[in-house]
Amino acid sequence: MSHVGVPRGTVRKRRSLALLTVGVLTIPVLAGCSSGDEETARGVPQDIAPAARETVADGSTVNWAVDALPATFNAFQADADSATTRITGALLPTLFPMDRTGQPKLNPDYLESAKIIEREPKQVVLYKLNQQAVWSDGREIGAPDFVAQWRALRGKDSAFWTARNAGYERIEKIERGADDLQVRVTFSKPYADWRALFSPLYPKEITGSPDAFNDGARTTLKNTAGPFVLRSVSKSKGTVTLARNPRWWGDRAKLDTLVFRAVAAKDRTQALADGTVDVADVDAATADRITLARRDRGNNGQPLNHGPGSEITPAQALRSWAQAHGSDEDAAEIAQAAREKNRKAVVAYAAEQKALRDFAVRKSLEPAYTQLALNGESGPLADDRVRRAVARALDREELARTVLGPLGLPAKPLGSHLALAGQPGYKDGSGALGEQNTKEAQALLADAGWTRGGAAEPPKDTKAGSEAEKKDGKDADAEKDSEKETGEGSEKETDKDSTDKADKGSADNEAAAEREKADQASADRDSEDSAASRDEGLYIVGDDNKPGAPAPATVGSASAVHVLAPARTAAVQGTALLRQAGLLGEDGAVAATDKQPGGAAGAYAPVGTAAPAPAAAKGQLGKDGKTLTLRFVLPSGPGSQSLRSVGDKIAVMLEKIGIGTEITKVPDESYFKDHIASGAYDLALYSWPATAYPATDGRPIYAKPEPATDGSLLVEQNYTRVGTDHIDQLFDKAAAELDEKAARELMKQADARIWAAAGSIPLFQRPQLVAVDKKLANVGAFGFAAPRYQDIGFKNRQAAGSPADRKK
Repeated sequence: MSHVGVPRGTVRKRRSLALLTVGVLTIPVLAGCSSGDEETARGVPQDIAPAARETVADGSTVNWAVDALPATFNAFQADADSATTRITGALLPTLFPMDRTGQPKLNPDYLESAKIIEREPKQVVLYKLNQQAVWSDGREIGAPDFVAQWRALRGKDSAFWTARNAGYERIEKIERGADDLQVRVTFSKPYADWRALFSPLYPKEITGSPDAFNDGARTTLKNTAGPFVLRSVSKSKGTVTLARNPRWWGDRAKLDTLVFRAVAAKDRTQALADGTVDVADVDAATADRITLARRDRGNNGQPLNHGPGSEITPAQALRSWAQAHGSDEDAAEIAQAAREKNRKAVVAYAAEQKALRDFAVRKSLEPAYTQLALNGESGPLADDRVRRAVARALDREELARTVLGPLGLPAKPLGSHLALAGQPGYKDGSGALGEQNTKEAQALLADAGWTRGGAAEPPKDTKAGSEAEKKDGKDADAEKDSEKETGEGSEKETDKDSTDKADKGSADNEAAAEREKADQASADRDSEDSAASRDEGLYIVGDDNKPGAPAPATVGSASAVHVLAPARTAAVQGTALLRQAGLLGEDGAVAATDKQPGGAAGAYAPVGTAAPAPAAAKGQLGKDGKTLTLRFVLPSGPGSQSLRSVGDKIAVMLEKIGIGTEITKVPDESYFKDHIASGAYDLALYSWPATAYPATDGRPIYAKPEPATDGSLLVEQNYTRVGTDHIDQLFDKAAAELDEKAARELMKQADARIWAAAGSIPLFQRPQLVAVDKKLANVGAFGFAAPRYQDIGFKNRQAAGSPADRKK
C-alpha cells in the first residue's frame, strides 16, 4: 500500500525509491542507547509461508494489488515508483538482489561469478555471465547490454533523461572478456558499491539511444529476461498482466499468469473480500478485520460482536424498535429507515468477514524506517541546541510501541540512519546525541536563550546563541542605534559581536516589569487545557489565508530551494572539513572524555547552565518577544492515522519542555512535494528505504546543502537542510573503500555525526502487513529480501483460471 511519508524522487532519486505508499508513513517510527561494539540486534524474519517448490502446484493466476499502474517501466526515470520496481523485478535481471539479512547476494540465474580481479593501478571487476541467460527474443545477455546502460547512465549525454547515475560515472571503460560471456569493467576511481550497478539490467535496444530510453520503455517492455514476460497493460481495467516466460532458463515459474492490479488503499478490504486480489499490503485496520474473521469462524452463525451495530446496547435496540413501531408516523419512518440501513450494513459486513476468513496476515518489518525530520534551514531549529533539545525530549520507546506494539512486532527504536537491525554493520549510534532527558533538553533551550516569559520581552539586537550573550561592554551609542532598527520591526539578525548588555540603569526596572507581565501571562496560559491549546494550532491546508499554508519559494531569492537529485556523481568536497568538537578522535574513535553516560560531548548544554522550569515546563518558552512554536506538518488522509498518532505524542512530549507545535494537516498527495521537499515545515515525519549500499544511497540524504550562485540552496535529498563537511567526507571515503569492514566502520562514524547534528531522528522500522490468500506459498511480508516470483503459487492445485474467479 502507499505510504505518505516515503519521498518520491523529483529529479534524481534513490535506488529503492519504490516505497511511496498512504497509510503507515511513508509511514504505511528517542530514548536511545548506544553500544560500544558490533550490535547483536537481529532483524524480524520474513513471513512468506515458505514451501518447497515440489509442494507448489503448477498453473493458475495470482492477482497482486499495487497502488497505481506504473507511470513508466524504466526504473531509471524520475517518475518510476513502487509499481515500477515490483513489476520489473519479475521481468528484468537483478544481478545482486538483497537477501533476508539485507546484504547483496549474487544471483546465479544471471551470473556465474562477479568479483574484483584488480585493485591497482585501477579497480577492475570481471562479470562471468550464466551461459544460458538470454533475452526473450533469444539474444544472449552480454557486454553490449552493459556498455549501452553505462553510456546512458553515466551523465555525459543530457539527451538521456536519467534519474540517477551514481557509480556509472566512475566507470572508465567496459570491454568484452576472454569470451562473449565475460564482461570486464574498469573504474576510473575505486567504487565500493559496484554490486549496485546494472540492476535492473535493460537490453541494449532500450538503453542504446535517447529516444528508446526516454520513451520506448515507458508503456511497454518488448524484450525482457525474467521468469515472466509482459503480456498486456490495460488502463481501463487498471491491470498489468505478466505471463510465464517460455525462454526462461531458471526454475520454471509456478504461475501461468501474474496480474498486478491497481487498488487504492481504502478499497483493499473490499477487493480482498470480493476476490479481486489475492495479495495486498494492508493497514492495521484491515489486518484486524482478517484476524477477527478467522477468530469468528466457529461462532456457529451467531451475530458478530464487532462491526456495524455491535455498539448498540439492548436498551438502545429496544428504544429503536419502539420508535419504529410508535404512533408518531414521522418518527417511525425515520427510525425504520435507520434500522434498515443498519441491517444492510450488518449483512454486508458479515459477508465480507466470511470472505476474509480465507486470508492470512503475514507480517514483518519493512526495509524502511520512519524518522522525525527537523528543518534546520531557518527559524529556531537553525540552532543545533534547539534541535538537540527536541531530540532529547522524545521517548522513542513509547513512539515505537504506539505503532509496532499493537501489531505484535518488536517495538524497539532504531539506532542507525544507515543500517537496520539485522544488517551487517548495524550499530546503535544514538549515544552520540544522548538518551531522553527532560532536564538536559530544558537546559539546552535555556542555553539557546529560550526562557519562560521570553515571549513578552522586547526583541534584542543579537543573534541567538550563548556566544553572543557572553560578550558585553559594547559601545552604548551603537547599541541604541541597533535597538532603534529593531524597534522599527525589522527583526534582523546581527553579528554575534553585537550585544545589548551594556546599559543597565532603568532598563533593569523595565525588564522587571516585563517579567512580571510575562509571569502573569504564563500563569494564565497554565490554566488552559494543553490538548485544547494544541487544537487551536491545528489547521487544514487548502483554504485561503489559513495559517500553516506554505508560502511558495521565490525562484532566485535567498529563500528559494532547488531540490536536486541524489549526488551520485563525484561531489566536490568543501575546502575545509569541519570536525564536530570532541565527538570523535582523529582515528575515528570516541574520545575518552566523551564516554559519559547518556551521550557524547556536544549533546549537552555547558556545565552550570540552569534548566528552565522543571517538571512539564508549564508555559511556553520564548525569546525576543516570540514564542517557541514549531510548524508540525502531517498528512490528513484516512490511511495516515497511525502517523498522526505518533505526531500527537511528539507534540505532547515537546510541550513538556516548553515547545509549542502548530500542527498542520495537509492532503496526502501534496504532503511530500509541497511541504517536505520545498522546506515548508519545521517538523515532519517521513521514511527512507533501507539499502545495502549506504555509502552511495545515504550520501545525498545527509549531504551538506550548498549555496548556489543565485542565493538558493542546493539540498539534493537532504530535506532537513542539516549537514557537515565531515559527514560528506566520511561518505566519500566509504564509497572508495574496497575493504568492506573498513567501509562499515566509516559508515558508523558518519552515523554518529548525523545523530549529533540532530537533523534526522530515526524512530522505528516500519511495519509490513500483507494480506495473502492462505493457500498461497512463498509470498507475503518479504522483509529485506527480493521476491522469487518463480516460486510463488498455490500449495494445492486450483481450478483453471484466476483464483479471483473462485467463490471464497
